[in-house]
Amino acid sequence: MKITGKTKTYAVLGQPIQHTHSPPMHNAALRALEMDAVYLPYEVAPDQLMEVLHAMRAMGFGGVNLTIPHKEVAFAGITDLDESAQLVGAVNTVQFTEAGLKGFSTDGYGILQAIEEAFGISVKGRSVSVVGCGGAGRSMALVCAREGAASITLWNRTPARAEQVAAEIGDVPVQLVTDLEADAAVIRASELIIQATSVGMKPGDSSPLPADCFREGQKLIDTIYVLEETPIMQLARSAGAEAVNGLGMLLHQGAKSFEIWTGVPAPVEVMRESLRQTAYRKA
Repeated sequence: MKITGKTKTYAVLGQPIQHTHSPPMHNAALRALEMDAVYLPYEVAPDQLMEVLHAMRAMGFGGVNLTIPHKEVAFAGITDLDESAQLVGAVNTVQFTEAGLKGFSTDGYGILQAIEEAFGISVKGRSVSVVGCGGAGRSMALVCAREGAASITLWNRTPARAEQVAAEIGDVPVQLVTDLEADAAVIRASELIIQATSVGMKPGDSSPLPADCFREGQKLIDTIYVLEETPIMQLARSAGAEAVNGLGMLLHQGAKSFEIWTGVPAPVEVMRESLRQTAYRKA
C-alpha cells in the first residue's frame, strides 16, 4: 500500500523484533477491512520505551503491541491498566486515548479462545498442568485460576519460580512437580496440559515432557507456533491425546489487540490464513 500523511500506523515494539509474521497478520486484517493503515515493527531499548510510547501517542499512532522485555516495563510505567494487565502484571497491548496510555494484556484471552476453539472446552472445573512458569506460563496459570480451574499443577526447571507462581494463584488447589519422570502420573491425571517453555523451538529439540505424562482423552496446547507439529505434540498424539500448537493462541491475542485499537471486529479468518502462510518454518 502507499503510505500517506493520513495513513494510521500501528506497531509492535521489541528488542530485538523476532516475530516477523506479526506485521503480515495485522496488515492482512487492515487490507481486508480496506483501512488506510499499516502495522510496522520497531526495535526500542527497554529504558526508552515509555518515552517512545508517549511520543507515538503524540504523533497519532493507532496502537502498539509489546514483546518481551517490554511487557513488564510498560506495566510499571503505565498508570491506567485494564484488569487483564493487572492480573498478570504485564502489558502486551497499548491503547492511545485522550487521557493518555492504557495497558492491556490479551495473552490470557488468546489462550482461552484457542483452547475453546481447538477442543470445545473451557478451563472451568478442569485439572490443568502448566509446564514452564516464566512470563507466559505464569500468565496462563493465573488466568486459568481466575477462570475457575479445579486444580493447577506447576512444573518449572527452577522450582523456586513455580513456588512463586503457586503463591500468587490463591484459592485454587496447586500441586508442584519437581521430577518429571518420578511424578509423571500427576501430570498424566490432568485433563489439560499447557506447554509454556521454549523447548521445541529449536531444531533438534525433544519433548519437554516424558511419554508417561500423556494418555488418551487428554488435551495439550503447546505455546510454540513456529512448527505445525512440535515434538511434544507428536508424543501426546501417540498416546491418544489431542494436541495443537500455539498458532490459535497467537491469532486470538492479536485479534483482540486489533479490536482494542480499532473498535471494530477483527477479520479472524483472514488473520488465521496470513499466519498459516508465514508462521511455520521447517523442522
